[in-house]
Amino acid sequence: MSSVLLAGDPVLRTPADVVRWFGAVQSQDFGPAKWSLGERLPGITDAEVQRSFDAGEFLRTHVLRPTWHFVTPEDIRWLLRLTAPRVHATNAYAYRRAGLDDGAFAKAHALLAEALDGGIPRTRKELAEVVGGAGLPSTGFGLGYLLMHAELDGLICSGPSRGKQHTYTLLEARVPAVPERDPDEALAELVTRYFTSHGPATAKDLRWWSSLTLADIARGVELAGDRLRQHLVDGVSYWSGWQESTVLPSPTVHLLQGYDEYVVAFAESKYVLDVSGLARALPPGTSVPNGVLLLNGQVTGHWKRMCTKDTLLVEAVLHRPLGYAESQALEAAAARQATYLNLRPRVTTSLLPERGQSSVCPEVGQ
Repeated sequence: MSSVLLAGDPVLRTPADVVRWFGAVQSQDFGPAKWSLGERLPGITDAEVQRSFDAGEFLRTHVLRPTWHFVTPEDIRWLLRLTAPRVHATNAYAYRRAGLDDGAFAKAHALLAEALDGGIPRTRKELAEVVGGAGLPSTGFGLGYLLMHAELDGLICSGPSRGKQHTYTLLEARVPAVPERDPDEALAELVTRYFTSHGPATAKDLRWWSSLTLADIARGVELAGDRLRQHLVDGVSYWSGWQESTVLPSPTVHLLQGYDEYVVAFAESKYVLDVSGLARALPPGTSVPNGVLLLNGQVTGHWKRMCTKDTLLVEAVLHRPLGYAESQALEAAAARQATYLNLRPRVTTSLLPERGQSSVCPEVGQ
């Protein structure tokens, strides 16, 4: 929990610090992804995270896998050089299905560069009109893959938000030039960054997270040297950095968005989050909210939020009843998120139908 910044005294101060610690933070769902940063920065507000993003202190682009991630300006170029070829290979079939070839990508890149010249951010809709006017895909997956390809090639990245709309800018205009990393240095840095911020974790976990091959990862571990330490469990190697682990006060609840790094950054080790097997024991087809409720680091339920003008309503669906202290910890977690959103918290809880009846917790503070 301390490696993923969910335990211990906070040592980071800004959203960019959190992004830099992880190397990259999955962010296809933009609002909840901002909460992943806010959860790790006590007292910060959503408005402050948004201002940091708009100022370019951290960026959003496709890297590591075929999905968006937050990255810092100083990391974006070397991360793309290291992982974009693997993502392009993963996307190859989708490119063909969308009718996109090298000629289409070259044409799109030229059009995008011209449209964004001068440093004026453009929305997705505005860029769709540009490429569509030249006979290229302007809707759906075709447009999405055109823009993703330009991101992976380091042509474009996120610009500041325009109201509720995202924008794109030229990466060269948004990101100051920095010295290039040697390929081996970049590989060692990514491997070290992942195992330090997510460990203990395995090579297969990192393969899933980064799209690197197991051979690449083995070389990265070798290059990292004594920056990493190895733990053998049942013959499987787990790697981590050297930071001290911190025991969570019990009970502690975290309300994580469904794509938080603690939830999605693992493949082989993902069941560590559900040692009791409660979540895995759900009948097939059971519908639960996307958010993950952790109690002392373990999946104990799911949650979703609804916001009104002045209230944050957290609706929690639990795998088992909570005791009084555990319920208080849930309310405290909701209060943290409400402070982040500048709202008043209210919590309701229910058990999954086969495990009990619905109940409602009193509003926090009453």
